[in-house]
Amino acid sequence: MLKLVGTDGKRFYSWDLEPGSYILGRKAECDWCVADKTVSRNHARVEIAEGLEEVKVFDLGSHNGTSVNGDRIDEAVLKPGDAVSFGNTEFRLEKGTTAEGNSQTHVELARTDPLNSVYLDIDEALKPLPTKVTDKPDLLPTIFDMAKMLVRPEPKDVMLQRSLEMISRVIPAERIAILFVSEDQNEVWPEACLTQEGKDPGAFTLSRTIVNEIITQKHAILICDPEEDPRFAEQKSIIMSALKSALAVPLFDEGRVLGILYADTTSPHHRYEDEHLRVMATFGNLIASRLLNYELLEERQAKQVMEAELSRASGIQKKLLVTHPPCIEGYSVHAFQEQSRSVGGDLYDTVRLSDGRLLIMVADVSGKGMGAALLMSNILASFRILYEDSDFGLRWAIQRVSEQLLKHSDQEDFATIFAATVEPGGNKLRYVNGGHNPPMLVRKDGSCQLLQASGIMIGAFPGMDWDAEEVEMNEGDLLFVFSDGIPEAARNDEMYGEDRAEKLIVANRAESPETVANRLMEDLNGFMGDAPRSDDITMMLLKKESS
Repeated sequence: MLKLVGTDGKRFYSWDLEPGSYILGRKAECDWCVADKTVSRNHARVEIAEGLEEVKVFDLGSHNGTSVNGDRIDEAVLKPGDAVSFGNTEFRLEKGTTAEGNSQTHVELARTDPLNSVYLDIDEALKPLPTKVTDKPDLLPTIFDMAKMLVRPEPKDVMLQRSLEMISRVIPAERIAILFVSEDQNEVWPEACLTQEGKDPGAFTLSRTIVNEIITQKHAILICDPEEDPRFAEQKSIIMSALKSALAVPLFDEGRVLGILYADTTSPHHRYEDEHLRVMATFGNLIASRLLNYELLEERQAKQVMEAELSRASGIQKKLLVTHPPCIEGYSVHAFQEQSRSVGGDLYDTVRLSDGRLLIMVADVSGKGMGAALLMSNILASFRILYEDSDFGLRWAIQRVSEQLLKHSDQEDFATIFAATVEPGGNKLRYVNGGHNPPMLVRKDGSCQLLQASGIMIGAFPGMDWDAEEVEMNEGDLLFVFSDGIPEAARNDEMYGEDRAEKLIVANRAESPETVANRLMEDLNGFMGDAPRSDDITMMLLKKESS
């Protein structure tokens, strides 16, 4: 006897080879269905000669190809021991054996449904067990033992196997298994299996209708003597034709079906009845509760890992930002940032260029969270490389960074930016506004000038240019550059707004930049109250001091 056995990484396949022609592919209608995304719908044809004297495989123009012993083929003759790959799935042609434990356990989804089946809604199946059932000596102790699993710390595979051993005390069966089902219900695989005396469990055969009833309708199912169904007498599945009775119940908890608890028997003395189905449903509910606990634990652990990673990323991001702005003759600088999440997409920078000029910059990256933080880091790093150029110019630098961003990011990734330079002791502010909120230049006399955009955001379109503008800053003048997290801070349906920010800046213009920033945040926090922050808050203040 020859077998074709293999795996797609999730489940095992084992097919006994008989003379004929078979189509292998991802389609459910294929003779051998392998539901892996690297397998084409009709991937290959396998032809088996009479007497199993020759096995040939033909690739059917599959996208990811068919390989034999590592070599891609159009057709090939297989010998026992040959390795065959269909896409990324790996198979081997083996000589079959009846030795225990050598064949792979798998689930076959049949297109034929047993006639002699009883469907029971899970709510009905979980009603209190009748006295004649609970009086059975092994039942209540087994239920108590299974209930202890809800608090026992042990690996999931150990818990599942122990559960089957407990169930076997009460439910007479040749095979008991816990089956998991993929979301599209095209894949069913045994996660744990128990057989009498460790025998080879063979293949589990369930109809697609039964699987659908269990998963979508949450029905417990009693299959009564399939051998009496004439349609199964015609099938080649020895396991199915030998069955006298089978049980299948959903592993159901918190409104979800997590899998299937299955048992069957070939003994005519152990025909299952309604009471067996109710007992199985009770056991299935206990197992489902434990499985849900594992899920919650995994989610909590994953959340803890994510929180640790975000905390680490937040620390790295904060270290990228300047904490002590450089000193420059005639000016004082203060920067402030408060992120709405662990990591954010706002950035600021200030640096003394090689020629002595002071550069200040504020930018707001599209999006939020980790993606925006990565984009922010990329933009900041790109600018810092350009700072070293002795001929650094605002227009040139912004063009370079914009093209870099456009080339190496998605179309929806862009940023607004305001960048400006001043010379030591000078009073000329040279700036570029790339689609950013117009900064407020508050004069000593209380008047306010808005520095409007001189171009669009960076990273949006190729071949763009930005105008560099100039404005005078005299003694006592204060430049307030900010991100939209300030004017768009919302309490119910009311926004903080630029007018309110301007009034506060004007009223405190005589103070130091740090004092102005602190008073703005006090006013903003008072306005917001307990309302959640939805965006990062970033500001840069530059004041022209007396000579």
